[in-house]
Amino acid sequence: MKHFYLFSISLLFSHLICAQQKPYQDEFAHTFSILARDAETGDMAVGVQSHWFSVGTAVPWAKSGVGVVATQSFVNKRYGYEGIALLEKKHKPKEALKTLLEQDRNSAYRQVALLNTKGEIAVHTGEKCVAAAGHKVGDNFVVQANMMLNDAVVDHMYQAFALNSHLPLPERIIAAMHAAQETGGDIRGKQSAALIVVAGEKPENPWDDRLIDLRVDDHQNPIKELGRLLNTHRAYEYMSEGDTAMENNDPNAALIAYEKSEKLLPNNLEMKFWKAVAIVNSGNVKKAVPLFERIFSIDKSWQNLLKRLPEAGLLEIEPEALKYLLRL
Repeated sequence: MKHFYLFSISLLFSHLICAQQKPYQDEFAHTFSILARDAETGDMAVGVQSHWFSVGTAVPWAKSGVGVVATQSFVNKRYGYEGIALLEKKHKPKEALKTLLEQDRNSAYRQVALLNTKGEIAVHTGEKCVAAAGHKVGDNFVVQANMMLNDAVVDHMYQAFALNSHLPLPERIIAAMHAAQETGGDIRGKQSAALIVVAGEKPENPWDDRLIDLRVDDHQNPIKELGRLLNTHRAYEYMSEGDTAMENNDPNAALIAYEKSEKLLPNNLEMKFWKAVAIVNSGNVKKAVPLFERIFSIDKSWQNLLKRLPEAGLLEIEPEALKYLLRL
C-alpha cells in the first residue's frame, strides 16, 4: 500500500509539472506588433496593439544599445528578458532566437521577433499560432501578427511602414499600426497598445535608457490614444528644451521651444504660462500681459505660482511690474 501511495504522489507531481508547461497558462496576448530601426539615427522601436489588458507589460522589450523584442501569441516573457540578454552578449538575433526556441517545449505556440542595433532580424511564427497568423521582414523592420481577422493585416502593416519613410520612427510605427487595425486587426477587437523607443547607443546614464515609453492599458481606441500620447510627449520634449534654456538664462531660446510646444497642445495652460514667463524674461512684460490675463481668468493657481518664481530665479521682473501682473 505504501508503494501505491508513493506511485500516486509521483504521478500527481508529474501531472502538475506538465500542466505548468501548457501554453494556455501563459499570458494570452494574441496581437499584432512591429519592430523597426531608423537607419539614420540608429533608434529602435517596438509597437504593439491587442485585445488584451495592458499588452505593454508583456509583449514589448527594449534596451538602448542592444535591441528590441516582441513576444506574443501565448506570451512567454522569457523570450523578452533573455532575448535582450542574449543580444547584449553580442549574439545575433537568429542565434538568440534559436537558443530560446530550443529551450521551449511549447515553441509551436509562440510568435516572437528580435531586432538588434545593426538592423538584423529574427522572427518565428509557430505552426500552432491562431490564424490568421504570419510575419514579414523588411529593411530594418519586421511585422508580425496572430489571431487576426484576415490574412491582409500583415501585408498592410508592412506596406504602411514602408510607404511612410518621411515620418519620424515613432510616428511611422503608429501609421503601420493604424493600417493593421483598419485592415481588420485582432479578430476580437481592440483594447490596449504600447510604444517603446530606445537609442542605438547605450546612454551615459542607465536611467535614461528609454527615449519614449508609452502605454495605453485599456481604451476603446488604443492606437488613436497612443498617437495622442505621442503628440503630448513631443510637446513636453519642447517644454523640457524651454526649461533647460530658462535654466541657462536664454529666454529667447526658451520662447522658441515653448511656442513649438504650444502649437502641439494649444489648450494646455502650462504651455501658455511658461511661454508668457519666457516673454517677460526676454524683457517684454507688456507683450506677456494678455497671455497672463487669459491664463489667470481660467485658473488663478497660475497667478499664485507666478508670485513664487522670482525667489527661485525663474522670473526676472521689476517688483512694480510683478505687482501689476498679480492684480490681473
